[in-house]
Amino acid sequence: MSFDLENLIRENVKRLVPYSSARDEFKGEAKIFLDANENSLGSPLTKWYNRYPDPLQLKVKEKLSVIKGVAVENTFLGNGSDECIDILIRAFCEPKEDNIIICPPTYGMYQVSADINDVRVKKVKLTPDFQLDLPGIEEAIDGNTKIIFLCSPNNPTGNSLRREDIGLILDNFFGIVVIDEAYINFSRTKTFSSSLVDYPNLVVMQTFSKAWGLAALRLGISFASREIIHVMNKIKPPYNIGQASQDLALKAMDEVEQVNDMIRVLVEQREVLRHELLQLPVVEKIFPSDANFLLVKVKDGKGMYDFLLVRGIVVRDRSRVELCEGCLRITVGTEAENVQLFNAMAEFK
Repeated sequence: MSFDLENLIRENVKRLVPYSSARDEFKGEAKIFLDANENSLGSPLTKWYNRYPDPLQLKVKEKLSVIKGVAVENTFLGNGSDECIDILIRAFCEPKEDNIIICPPTYGMYQVSADINDVRVKKVKLTPDFQLDLPGIEEAIDGNTKIIFLCSPNNPTGNSLRREDIGLILDNFFGIVVIDEAYINFSRTKTFSSSLVDYPNLVVMQTFSKAWGLAALRLGISFASREIIHVMNKIKPPYNIGQASQDLALKAMDEVEQVNDMIRVLVEQREVLRHELLQLPVVEKIFPSDANFLLVKVKDGKGMYDFLLVRGIVVRDRSRVELCEGCLRITVGTEAENVQLFNAMAEFK
């Protein structure tokens, strides 16, 4: 048995004739645009935003290709990674018939997107050290398993999954394997985007939201084979990334060194915060992190969450999530914010 993309694509998606926008049909240069029913007089913001954006975001992808080393034709941009997740499920999973596998505790949108699309979710919990349960995953796979979602570094645990374990799944599962690398820039782990040529069933997701500091833009990235990218482009809305987002992404990508400096500072602050929090009697454990956050086990997770909230500090209460009992997920803040957090937690009785 081997990977066969055609057998994975839903029949209605194979038959789908995607909407052809005015900007899809026009190629080349022109001075007068009278094809898309735009407001020819301009807009209150700028004369440029009265025109529809490039539906395939080619300028952004070209610049991203230089930075990431992945070809334009192997790149998809989504309205956040959440759109990428939704499109993958809609492309490959037949509602009420097919299923996906997730490994909790993990990012919640895999489950939500599957539920919205009426696709069954099989859960194979991570091991106590937050690694993949390979025998459990093997047992969960059946003839209707289309996608396995793996988050590495994982949210909310912060650790990277063992690369050899992911490789075993890629070698032996003939559906789609999605590796969500939203936090990869804060890790020393090598991205799987360099392995696209080795695995035709691989999709790697990254984002502009974390290391790039552009969460408000809602700009997610998927790297995959040309064939998978083609399927995703068939399904996406015609203009899923607005011109303002494209313009700001292009501007941000001129500042790679600044981004690298921010990553270094956040990683340094992560380790300082870890060291300081471990001095508090209320802190029982801090789990290893390759992300820009720490999973911190405290003696009273809900009580600490409420205590901090009253003091104007918002963290994420994960105390009721399986394997994360009593834990708070704490984003690494600025140096001053981290000091305020520490001082507040030190007051908790």
